[in-house]
Amino acid sequence: MKSIDRRTALLGALAAPFAARRASAADYPSRALRLIVPYAPGGGADAVARIIAKLAGASMGQSIVVENKGGAGSIVGTDLVAKASPDGYTLLLGQSGPISINPAVYKSLPYDPVKELTPVTMTNSYPYVLVINPKLGVTTLKDFVALAKAQAGALNYGTTGVGAANHLMSELFCAKSGVKMTHIPYRGTALAVADCVSGQVTMVFGDPVSVLPHVNAGTLRAIAVTSPQRSPVAPSVPTMAESGNPDVEAVAWHGIFAPARTPQPIVDKLNMEVVKALANPEIRDLLNKQAMSPVGSTQAEFAAFLKKDLATWKEVATLAQVSVE
Repeated sequence: MKSIDRRTALLGALAAPFAARRASAADYPSRALRLIVPYAPGGGADAVARIIAKLAGASMGQSIVVENKGGAGSIVGTDLVAKASPDGYTLLLGQSGPISINPAVYKSLPYDPVKELTPVTMTNSYPYVLVINPKLGVTTLKDFVALAKAQAGALNYGTTGVGAANHLMSELFCAKSGVKMTHIPYRGTALAVADCVSGQVTMVFGDPVSVLPHVNAGTLRAIAVTSPQRSPVAPSVPTMAESGNPDVEAVAWHGIFAPARTPQPIVDKLNMEVVKALANPEIRDLLNKQAMSPVGSTQAEFAAFLKKDLATWKEVATLAQVSVE
């Protein structure tokens, strides 16, 4: 009888953590959540986080508090979530930079996005827009490539820094187009765009929010987007593939992540709530005004996309020989 009692007690002890996990998932969320944005306030990621937090939080009956944890090229905030307790109360608004590009260009990172983060859903995406100064006198990508080849090494491109997404996009474009251009790194998109407007910089791969106002004003010319299809925020601008450069394709994106080992029922609930928020016409309109396309993927779809995105940027970084200490 004693051996049976001991066995029952042992089984009960082994089952207790799983019962507690089921209970915690059923009660989730029972307090406010933190949504970490690994950038300073005011940028595109910050806007997306606050748009989603408001509606998803209201639906779940708990506040989602957006916290900006910028620093070290988004590494600080991303690592904070990677090392957080996997209970669903600390989340990350991640994007291509810290998740897909940093592992490709940094020799060492304090976090592993594959092993330490769980993808929940992609929230939105947007293309890079290739803009040039109108005074160059060319109107198509084909003509721009011809000009760059004719003036090998004389033209330049601006980026937000060594190893940044638009640095790698520019290097990929140069490699696939067979042109040589000089890299001019800046400390932000606005500075690079401003110098492209003034003519100090020949070309910039910019996000739609940063460049389209200048395109609409006629101070910059958009000649291609990097998405597979034309962007709804710039429908008159052809894709790279349409313009004869099918190998120059990538999109920027934002998405929700939880720490690895977060219980699946919690991940499922987060996915459901965020996807529901993204289907709301008000949310979609707000994102469209930020020149971003709402997505709302399943967890499996997001994971498959990330696998491909990581491989793409690793290939580009190797091709361009871009490395950051």
